[in-house]
Amino acid sequence: MEQKFPSGFLWGAATSSHQVEGGNTNDWTEWEQKMAKSLSQRANSKNWPDFILKNYPNPLQPANYISGQACDHYNRFREDFDIAKSLGHNAHRFSIEWSRVEPEEGKFDEVVIEHYREVVKSLRERGLEPFVTLWHFTNPLWISKIGDWTNKKTIDYFVRYVRKMVEALTEINFWITLNEPDDIYTFYAYCVGKYPPQEKSFIKTWLALRNLILAHKKAYRVIHQHNSSAMVSFANNTIYFESRGVIARIIKIFANAYWNFYFLRKTLAYNDFIGCNFYHHNVLKGVMTNQNKNVETTDVGWEILPKGIYHVLKDLKKYNKPIYITENGLADAKDDKRTQFIEEHLKWIYKAISENVDIRGYFHWSLLDNFEWDKGFWPRFGLVEVNYQTLERKIRPSALAYAKICRTNKIESF
Repeated sequence: MEQKFPSGFLWGAATSSHQVEGGNTNDWTEWEQKMAKSLSQRANSKNWPDFILKNYPNPLQPANYISGQACDHYNRFREDFDIAKSLGHNAHRFSIEWSRVEPEEGKFDEVVIEHYREVVKSLRERGLEPFVTLWHFTNPLWISKIGDWTNKKTIDYFVRYVRKMVEALTEINFWITLNEPDDIYTFYAYCVGKYPPQEKSFIKTWLALRNLILAHKKAYRVIHQHNSSAMVSFANNTIYFESRGVIARIIKIFANAYWNFYFLRKTLAYNDFIGCNFYHHNVLKGVMTNQNKNVETTDVGWEILPKGIYHVLKDLKKYNKPIYITENGLADAKDDKRTQFIEEHLKWIYKAISENVDIRGYFHWSLLDNFEWDKGFWPRFGLVEVNYQTLERKIRPSALAYAKICRTNKIESF
């Protein structure tokens, strides 16, 4: 039995500028140079499987943690969009690199802006609907020097940059202001000190979160001033918290309130849709988190539970907004789990749709293998394999399986 998705459903994949473009300077590139050696030394303590160690560069080498040329997508975007089109995609999510557009305070690079016009034009020519993300974790160096998102001035600087891009890209229908601003960026950058600027401060965490909320609201207004019909939101990282026991159920309430819904609730009137990123779930037992059985995991150790996306989508239904799955994927260097991963997640997405959850599109993470932040190059998330020495692209079998779904707009039933 076949189950068809709604007419007009958008199918595609996602990328982010820093992870694929290469050849740039921002706060992350500076951090990479400083941290590469220590990150490789930490990696030595893990018992790595041979198939990971044979990748280049491998996690035991400092070069793995320096983005460098990445996938050279900045120069090869047309080639990559040709691949996306050949795979039946009708939409694509990408991000604009603020540090390229405004490398110095108040000095906008018109050549770079024209480049992003060409990116959009290339997508349109290939029949792919652009979803434009304006900020995906990285900041210009001059923003970093004033305290990043803990400085309230960053809000106005960001809004000025947003206005510049909206004026340049007047035909964009879908805008994503921020990617995972609260539970990933703010938490890891300012609370636990895993991402730059590696702060461990409750006060700075709160300041950054407050400023990001205000920045999203102001950016939303600016975008609508220039295009009243635009669909604007942010990409919200969601986790399915599975509770075991009374105490765990109480903890789940608080975990959901912050991790899944806090930023959304604070900005609800300033979102035309919900961007849902989903990767994994978290089993809570008593006061303990991450008590997963890990029967089947991705290469980065995240347990695979496709049903989790159904529970998250059902929870999001109460906000009465259309939903786009803006990221969903796995690290799978062997490509022996990705096809089933995609198909099973889509079956649960379809079940949510059949129960009147308004879901309108799915973007797999990622189109290309890419630079995975503090993990570097070794995690392989791409539908398309990238040889980082030659930059050769190779379409994986899972990409062809996903292409069939994209072209037919349907999946096999449970």
